[in-house]
Amino acid sequence: NVLDQQADFEVVAEVGDGDEVVKVTMELVPDVVIMDISMPKLNGLEATRQIKAKCPRVAILVLTVHGEAEHVLGLLEAGAAGYLTKSVFGEEVVQAIRAVAAGEAVLSTASLHQILRQALRLMAKPSRLDANAKISARELQILKLAATGMSNKEIALNLDLSLRTVKGYLADIFSKLGVASRTEAVITSLRTGLLTLDDLE
Repeated sequence: NVLDQQADFEVVAEVGDGDEVVKVTMELVPDVVIMDISMPKLNGLEATRQIKAKCPRVAILVLTVHGEAEHVLGLLEAGAAGYLTKSVFGEEVVQAIRAVAAGEAVLSTASLHQILRQALRLMAKPSRLDANAKISARELQILKLAATGMSNKEIALNLDLSLRTVKGYLADIFSKLGVASRTEAVITSLRTGLLTLDDLE
């Protein structure tokens, strides 16, 4: 098991259905819960809602075969911190666990593209960016990298910046765009013309 090979990881429980996920999480309050959408007794969406209502600090990472936008959006709205399809490799899962444990949001590139493309189809005409929301060249550079699915750590390494600096830039970007997450930031940037679909590749 790839998780057992990580010196700083401890698997505290493994369960077989959604009810048990919620029950054991309430008892143990782990840093991260990894689960699927499709589970006996209680699905991943409802389990996520119940866990986040009682244990808001627990990070939930969904690892599933379902990559459709409606599944992704539902889990994110319920409070999941990460959403990966089961096509990802072991090391990617390990990186995702570390990221959500550190408070970051994680989406597979395929899932992010599905969300954004669906959102664009549902949108009305593009809106204009508020004149007061002046995005600097560096902020735009970071926004474009985030839009491709890069983690904060990957952006920091790519631009030779500290992780703290990247987080600061993203916080400023969110504030200027009036959003609270990467997904919202990218959607808003697409609507206002800051980004194009080509920037997501």
